[in-house]
Amino acid sequence: MKKQYDKNYYVVKAGEIEHSYDENGFAMTELLPGVYDGGIRSYKCFLKAGSKVSPKLYAEESVVIIFGKGLGELKDCDGVHAITELAFYVPYMDKEAYEIRAKEDMEFIVNVIEMNQWDKAAFDAWHIRLPYFRLHSECVQYIQDCKGPNTEARMVLCQKWVGRVIMGTTRANGEGTVEEGHPAVHQWNYCVGDSDFSMSVGYKKENNMETINHTAGDWSFIPAGADHDLVSEPGKEVYYVWFEHFTDEEKFKK
Repeated sequence: MKKQYDKNYYVVKAGEIEHSYDENGFAMTELLPGVYDGGIRSYKCFLKAGSKVSPKLYAEESVVIIFGKGLGELKDCDGVHAITELAFYVPYMDKEAYEIRAKEDMEFIVNVIEMNQWDKAAFDAWHIRLPYFRLHSECVQYIQDCKGPNTEARMVLCQKWVGRVIMGTTRANGEGTVEEGHPAVHQWNYCVGDSDFSMSVGYKKENNMETINHTAGDWSFIPAGADHDLVSEPGKEVYYVWFEHFTDEEKFKK
């Protein structure tokens, strides 16, 4: 990863994302194109109630999907999975097709992750059984010292489960995450639920923190190394999916 960033963070607000539906009631728009050149492309997808879509299958890339809004179901080789809340899916490359069906208007994020030579070798040696579907309530909770005492955090994808990506969630009222920068991973955030919180990003030692309000449907990117606080005021919700990509393969292998 050689890109030099000139900003502390990048954000696309939900209201700025285009909805250009095709004849099947499906729309797909790339998020923050050109911002990250480390091998991940993210797309916001919309599916109208009563519609269905069979997403593109990838032979050389892995895919991680975040179902953020709307009731529906996903059909794959394991059967039919009901999407009744925030949910997550990792298809089995191009080995097994799947279909997403919307019972309500749905929105979801599709992350396409390039796999380099080392990623492929690690994947061939060990990975979780795919396809992988989980509702948010089925994901294990974890405790982290940078989160408030009443903040709920859950792990969705652990380190090395599917290459160099990890993913989890954070949810709280009147608190959240206050974290020093992590130089080994870049971080994306997908705001869900009734989110209405402040995200501050920068370097506290340099006193250059920048703050922006986040609400449901927003998507943001924090380059590796920047300090970041994602906190709501009392009576308001901070609820986001964090998605991270390791940039230093040597650190990742240890």
